[in-house]
Order: sequence, then C-alpha cells, then structure tokens
Amino acid sequence: MRTLNLLPPVEAMARLSAALAEAARALGTEIVPTLQAHNRVLAMDVRTPTDMPEFRRSAVDGFAVKADSTPGVLRVIGEVRMGELCLLAVRTGEAVRVPTGGHVPEGADAVLAQEQARSLSPDVPSEHTPWKIQTSARLTPGENVINQGEDLRAGDVAIPAGRRLREQEIAGLLALGVTQVEVRRKPRVAIIASGDELVPAEAPVRPGQVRNINAPMLSALVVRNGGEPLNYGILPDTRDAFEQAARRAMHEADVIVFTAGSSVGERDFVPEVVAHLGKPGVLAHGIYFRPGKPTLFAVCDGKPLLGLPGNPISTLVTGLMFLAPTLWRVQGADNPPQPNRVKVILTRAIKSPRDLEHWIPVVLNREHLEHGTQPVEATPTPIKSNLIFGLVRATGLICAPIGVEMLEAGSVVEARLLE
Repeated sequence: MRTLNLLPPVEAMARLSAALAEAARALGTEIVPTLQAHNRVLAMDVRTPTDMPEFRRSAVDGFAVKADSTPGVLRVIGEVRMGELCLLAVRTGEAVRVPTGGHVPEGADAVLAQEQARSLSPDVPSEHTPWKIQTSARLTPGENVINQGEDLRAGDVAIPAGRRLREQEIAGLLALGVTQVEVRRKPRVAIIASGDELVPAEAPVRPGQVRNINAPMLSALVVRNGGEPLNYGILPDTRDAFEQAARRAMHEADVIVFTAGSSVGERDFVPEVVAHLGKPGVLAHGIYFRPGKPTLFAVCDGKPLLGLPGNPISTLVTGLMFLAPTLWRVQGADNPPQPNRVKVILTRAIKSPRDLEHWIPVVLNREHLEHGTQPVEATPTPIKSNLIFGLVRATGLICAPIGVEMLEAGSVVEARLLE
C-alpha cells in the first residue's frame, strides 16, 4: 500500500526548481514584434545603440539660462520649438524659452521654471519685440536639465536577458527603435485530466457525473503565466490510459500537469507512471499543505511534471502556488509577477491543522480595499475543496502556517489577493 512521504511545501518546490535548468535551456527562442512581446521573457540582452537621451532636454516649461545669471533681469533672445535643435547660444544675461522635453541650447546650464519668471514686457512678446524677464530665483548648474546619456550610455545593457517584458520595457525597447525582439518560446503545457466521473462541460450531466472544469481552469492559469495549454481531454481511470497520455506529453509538451490521479488510491496511477517516465523522476510526493496534500513534483528527462489534486479548489490553489512559478522558471524570468498582498484583520476565528500549511479563502471588505484602509476586514469562507463557487466568492487567501492551530478573531495577517 502506497503512502505519502510529506515534505514542507518550500522544500518540495526547491527540489523542483533546482532540477529546472535543463528545461529552461531546452525551451528555445523566437523573434516577435515588440508590440506583441508583452509578458514574454527576453532571450538576449538588448544594448542601447546611442546615449539616452540623445541630447540635453528641459525637465520643465521655462527658460534656458546660465545659472550664474540668476537672480536678475534676463533678455529673451528666442524660443526652442519641439522636435527641433536650437541653433542659438545662450550668453550671460540671456535666456531662451524652452518647453518640457525641448532641446537645451549651447551655453545654457540650467532651466528657469516658467513660474519663477516675471515678464517685464507690457505687450505680448513676439519674434521682433524685445522681451525681458526678471527672476528672484538663484539656480544651480544642472537644475531642471536632463543631460545627454543620463538614462543610458551607448553600449549599456538597456534590458537584460531573462526580463519579463512589462509595459515599461515595451516602451523602453521602442524608445531605442527596437521593433523586434528575441524572446523565450512559450512553454507548451500538457493538461491531463482524469476520472471516470468526468464529462465535457457541454455534455448533459447524469447522477454521479461532474463536468470537467479543472482542465479549462488550469488552461486559463497557464495562459496568464506565459504558457500555451495543450488539452488532452479526459482520461479514464486506467493505467494504460495514463501511460499513453504521459508518453505523448513527453514528445509534445515542455511541462506536464496531471489533475487528479496523484494520490495513493487504487486508481491514482500518476506516481507509478512518472516513476518510469524519465530521470530523475519523482522529487516529492506529498506536502504539508491544505488544500493539496497529495501534490506530486517531478522532473522527467528535463521536463517538469506536476500531479495536482482533482478537487477544483485544491487544483486552483496548488496551481497558483506551484504551477505558476514553475512556468516562469522554465522561461528563465528574473522578474516573475508577484501576487498582490494586503494586511487584513480577521472577523472570526479559524481552526487549522497544526501539521499543515493551511490556505483559507476569505472575502475582503471591498470598501476598505477601495479606500486603502489598513488592515482590511477579512471574513473566512470555510469551503469544501470540490465546491468551486466558494472560491468564486472569495477575494483572497490567507495562510495559517505549520504549527498554528488557531487564528483568533481580530488577528492581523497577510492576505494574497485573488485576481
């Protein structure tokens, strides 16, 4: 009779992570348009071909001046137009009007903000009208000036390999004129659901049957974390079906996920199938974790494999905690997305198994969230792991660590927000 050899969740995940180097190397790369590279992982360093910015710019609307001419009266000799280099040179006692982002002309070493200047001309100044301004401000060299190369110098690594491309990286690439980038290929993730009781979501349900929701739920999770799901349908509870699906996945996928079949029952074939699938094989089978104690961690010939529980809530929670970070490690991301967390105060007590890391769904006070109140009131929603709408109603998860048997009402803890 098989039993679980339980490990702390962090140790099981560490074993998996340590064995993922080959998976990251094997993933390969592809070239994509920069505008389509959001949330992809950069495969090669991107270096800047020029200084950034390429010329001195004004940080404010105002007047380009020599700092040692302030305070005092200054003669305005011209104006910088956006998108053009100014050919004027500023001398002592002179100023050139400049907009935010405009070129700071030669001779000027500071920019006087517009609100610091008072016009001494009674009429609206024009190109042919003498114009003077007065300021009581004393500027220092470099004030309100963005220098050439202040952001990056030519040849600098602008964005390193391994960076997950967020909105700001996309903007940075386009600022450099980089319209195509080499990124890690999206990992193909085989999602293998099993159970004689399962039927497709579109099928009528007879007594004793349930719709297959785990595979579509995990597919959505995979897409959100940079992967490409491969749906293998529904397996019957037979050893032969598990073996065939696993060997097919070894040829087609970069990551393999079983939902159900990973525990120690008579029809739980994942552990014995994985044991013969490739080296090193099973790294951990069973964790001190609720919901999801029978979760399995493996690497087979360089491909990570997770055996997740079959109950929907257990599937989603273990998917969030273990599958999502695995996908980013496979892609080599140095900045995987981190869950939003907030301090909460419990409205009622929660009991927890002392020997397990227990994650409990909570409903957070939305008014507190919207107004930034800290801590936010959190009401636990004790639910059974096969009732998905308990998790639909929840807005966060809180953790009772190993060794804690009770979280008292009024306790302030951290909640992981559910997107």
